[in-house]
Amino acid sequence: MNIGVMVCMVMAGFFLLLAVVFMVLRERAAILISGFNALPKTEREKYDRAKMSKDMRNAFWLWFVIFVAGGVVCYFVWAYFAVVCFATWSVLFFRMAHFDAKKAFEKYRTIK
Repeated sequence: MNIGVMVCMVMAGFFLLLAVVFMVLRERAAILISGFNALPKTEREKYDRAKMSKDMRNAFWLWFVIFVAGGVVCYFVWAYFAVVCFATWSVLFFRMAHFDAKKAFEKYRTIK
């Protein structure tokens, strides 16, 4: 077993754990989202926490699948496929990340 398989499977396990946490806690898991927990409580009430949690859960499931597929391909086909998986995950992650909390949660705002 090569290092790519091990790293992909560790990342897959990590994202599986996070997906399960967001699946079980549902809208209460929104507080775990970076930047959202820093907002004042009155400001947090203006956002759809259930939708935020659902979107994060779906992102974690997608990332889990990417890394499981990467681990399988690394093991059976090409040992360097882990690099492709990390590049794919990086693109998806940085598309989702924002430096400004208001911009990051803008699409979840329920009260204008």
